[in-house]
Amino acid sequence: MRIATYNVEWFNSLFDDDGTLLFDQGWSGRYNVTREQQLTALGVVFSRLDADAIMIIEAPDHSRARRTHTALENFANHFGLRANTVLIGFSNDTQQEIAFLYDANVIKAQHRPIASVEAPRFDERFEIDLDVDARLDTVTFSKPPLELSLQLKDGRCISAIGVHLKSKAPHGARTPTDAMRLSIANRRKQLAQSIWLRRRITQLLEDRQSVMVLGDFNDGPGLDEYENLFGRSSIEIVMGQDLVPALGLFDPHAAELLGTGQDCNTFSAQFYDHKTQTSLKALLDYIFVSKNLGLAPEDWKIWNPVDPHGAEFDKELRQALLLGSDHFPVVLDFS
Repeated sequence: MRIATYNVEWFNSLFDDDGTLLFDQGWSGRYNVTREQQLTALGVVFSRLDADAIMIIEAPDHSRARRTHTALENFANHFGLRANTVLIGFSNDTQQEIAFLYDANVIKAQHRPIASVEAPRFDERFEIDLDVDARLDTVTFSKPPLELSLQLKDGRCISAIGVHLKSKAPHGARTPTDAMRLSIANRRKQLAQSIWLRRRITQLLEDRQSVMVLGDFNDGPGLDEYENLFGRSSIEIVMGQDLVPALGLFDPHAAELLGTGQDCNTFSAQFYDHKTQTSLKALLDYIFVSKNLGLAPEDWKIWNPVDPHGAEFDKELRQALLLGSDHFPVVLDFS
C-alpha cells in the first residue's frame, strides 16, 4: 500500500469555479509557471505516484462558489488516477483546504471529528496559557486538521489526521521589529496548535488505535532563532518526545532532524527568495505513525528531485516535481 502527503502550491488557481481544469497560458500561483505547465506537471507526479491515498495540502477551495470535490475528481479523472474519491472535513476561508484523495476499492474512509475536554474538535476553540501570565489564550486553526477513520482492504483500521500547521513566517512585517513580533506570535500559535494536536493523538493512542498524522508542519528543530524562547519545536511535541514510548509517533526524517538539527541535509520543500536570489531548503512535510503499525525507516521516501538520493528519477519526473509545487511528496510504502 502506498500513502502520500503532498502540499501542492496554490492548487486552487488551476480550476475555474465549476472545477474545470484551466489548461491555458495564464499564470498559476507559482512564480513564472503557467497553469498549463503546472497542471501537466502535477498530472505526471500524481500518475507516477499511483498512490492508494494522498493527503493533499493546499487542495482547491471549498466555498459557496467552488467545490473541492468537483475540482479534484475532475483532476483525477482527466489523468486517469485510480485514487479518484475525495473527502474533506471542515472547510476554511484561506482557499487552501486539506483533502484526502483515495482509491475507494482499497480504502474505506470517513470524516470522524472527535471532541473531548482535553482537546476540542478542530473547528472549535482551544484555551491554553501560552505565555505563563495566568490568563488563558484562545487558539483556533485557520485550516482545521482533517480527522479520518480508515479501513484498509485487509480489515486493519487506522485513525489518520491531515495537518497544515500555522506558518512561522512574519508575513506583512514592514520593519525588523515587526518581523520579530510576528515571528514570536506565530511560533506561539503554532506551538499551541501542536499541543492541541498532540492531545488528540494521545487520546487515540490511549484507546489503543493505530495512528497516522501527515501533512505540512511548517516546523522542525533548529529552523529559526526563536525556538530557544519556547524550548522545543512543534515536531517534538507532535512526536511525543517527552512521553512514554507507547504514546510516541515516528517518522525517520524527523528522527534524523532531531538527531542532527540544522546539519540535516534531508528536505521536502525548496523556496526561491527573489530578494536574496537564493534557494531555501527545509524539511516541513512528514508522515508520523504509531509504533503499533510496525513500519521500518526504509518504508518512507521523499520524492525530492534535487537530492542525490533521488537519482533514480528520470528527467520527466524531475522536471514535473520542480514545476508542480515548492514542496515534494512524502511517500510511505508498506505491506
